[in-house]
Amino acid sequence: MTRFLLMTALSLAAATTAEAHPGTGQAHGIAAGLSHPLGGLDHVLAMAAVGLLGYLFGGRLRWLLPAAFLGMMVFGGALSVGGIDLLAVEIGIVLSVIVIGAMILIAPNVPAGVALAITGFFAVFHGHAHVAEMPIDGSVTGYALGFVLTTALLNAAGIVFGAGIAAFGGSPLVRLTGGAVAGLGLGISAGLI
Repeated sequence: MTRFLLMTALSLAAATTAEAHPGTGQAHGIAAGLSHPLGGLDHVLAMAAVGLLGYLFGGRLRWLLPAAFLGMMVFGGALSVGGIDLLAVEIGIVLSVIVIGAMILIAPNVPAGVALAITGFFAVFHGHAHVAEMPIDGSVTGYALGFVLTTALLNAAGIVFGAGIAAFGGSPLVRLTGGAVAGLGLGISAGLI
C-alpha cells in the first residue's frame, strides 16, 4: 500500500499541471481539481508537510492531522462557493508552509491540539484558494473531488517521505526537513522562489 501511494504521488507530481494561481485553465471538473494543488510549490509543500508532521506525531495523529487538513480544506472551499471572501488568502497559504515547517522542526514541543488547530486553520486558506481559482465552467463537485484526492495523496506522500528519511537519519533528520520546508516558505514569501 505504501509503495502504491508513493508511486501515485510521484506520478501525479510528474504530470503536466495547470497553473495554480491565475484562475484559468483548459481542464474542467475532476481533471482540473486533480492538477490544481500540484501547480503551486506553496500548495505542494504545505500538503506534504502536513503528512510529514503527522508522521512525526505518530499513532492516531499520523492520519488525524491529514484528515483534519482535508476536512477544513473542504470547509474553506465551501466558504468560497458561498461567496464568503477571506482576507490575505495567498499570505495564509505561504504562512502555512512556514508555520507547518517550523512545527515539524520543533515537533516534540508542539502539543497535539495546537498542531491540529493550526493545521486546520491553514487548510481553510488552501480550500478557499482552490475553489476561487476553479475554471468558470467546471463542475464544483468533480473539481472538489479532484483537489481533495490530490491533497490526500500529497499528505500520504509526506508520511511516506517521513518514514523514508527516518529510516536513514531518525526523527532528527525528519525535523531538519521541516526547517528546510520553512526556509522554502520564507523564500516564496520573499519572492526568491
